[in-house]
Amino acid sequence: MKLQQGTFNAILITIGRKTSKEHAVELKTVYYNDKFYFSRNNPNSDWLKNAIANPTVRIEYEGNVFSGVASLVSDEELNRKISHLKYLDKRAEQSRVVLEVRIRE
Repeated sequence: MKLQQGTFNAILITIGRKTSKEHAVELKTVYYNDKFYFSRNNPNSDWLKNAIANPTVRIEYEGNVFSGVASLVSDEELNRKISHLKYLDKRAEQSRVVLEVRIRE
């Protein structure tokens, strides 16, 4: 499946950092430059903490499952770009923690 750049809802599946069980959460997702991005205005979410602790994740979208490796984005310019792709209102200007998922081929 060839994805188009844009924003959509997808399910991020992480492995619990405490339980080692799968956790699935539906999130607003940005697909940009062949990578998936998820963001938060603060780092206090279980899905983000889980992905940092165990970066092997899966993403479900339109019946397809993508396996990948997650990492935090440290490039502020890329963080701003993802925020502007994700939001079309004043939230685009807020500082965010951005998680990038590179898909395994």
